Amino acid sequence: MNAIANAFDPSRFVLRFESLFDPGRGLAFPCDEQGQVTLDSLSERARRNYFYARVVVGHEFATPAVVRTDD
Repeated sequence: MNAIANAFDPSRFVLRFESLFDPGRGLAFPCDEQGQVTLDSLSERARRNYFYARVVVGHEFATPAVVRTDD
């Protein structure tokens, strides 16, 4: 795979929800560089966690951020 293809590889990014109360803890889900999560690629548990995290942004989690992984 070339460098251009690697830059757009969805496995190279995660959408990270940081805990507001427990520094260093949070939830992360594979996404593309715009933060789009492919729900069909998630397990049922991960899908539930993703929806939960979205609902409690501002209460339990900070606004999510797209983070590039260092694979």
